Amino acid sequence: MPAYEMEGTIKLLEETKTFNSGFTKREFVITTDDDKYPQSIKFECIKDRITQLDGLAPGQRVKVSFDIRGNEYNGRHFVNLNAWKVETTAPASAPPIADEPPFEDDFPGEIIDEDTPF
Repeated sequence: MPAYEMEGTIKLLEETKTFNSGFTKREFVITTDDDKYPQSIKFECIKDRITQLDGLAPGQRVKVSFDIRGNEYNGRHFVNLNAWKVETTAPASAPPIADEPPFEDDFPGEIIDEDTPF
């Protein structure tokens, strides 16, 4: 089965759910920002993969590696995005803020008039 990847910002981290059978899962939602219309996508981690979510918080950027699982229960069909790897990613770095006005050498060919009010 092919694997997929998606990047986004954590919107929601649910608590771990433990079922009578002993099966455990934890769901989380990330918001994508690569589309014109951001999407909120729900994933789940199961069993020992749950610990990957420890220490994460809403607002953090992550890359999720996942596969798609489907099942049928009582005549209804369900699709789950099963996350098997969750990595934090660094936000795009902002350009450094200069404390001093630029020098003429910083802009070759341009004339900088320090008396200009803008």
